Amino acid sequence: MKNWQYVMLIERGKTYNKINKEMVIKHVDFMRKLDDDGKLEFCGAFKGFPGMGGMIILKTESYEEADALCKTEPFVEQGYATYKLYAIQPGNRENNYLL
Repeated sequence: MKNWQYVMLIERGKTYNKINKEMVIKHVDFMRKLDDDGKLEFCGAFKGFPGMGGMIILKTESYEEADALCKTEPFVEQGYATYKLYAIQPGNRENNYLL
């Protein structure tokens, strides 16, 4: 889908509170690679939303590509978290905010 982005919502699993420094470093390395590859639009951690870890907005060619990336996110890959993936069409000046 052209001009779509993909929102990965990271949900904390039962072992999320057992994430150690090594896992955090792997997560940060994953984020850096996404950014280096031009696939990271935005990311951040949620505060005050029980059960939610964070969000990554991906710029990929397809939902399938975004989903494949989500599955390799270290917290997800190691079972500390799960995710939900949504396609979103950004509204902006160029597309008159989806009017």
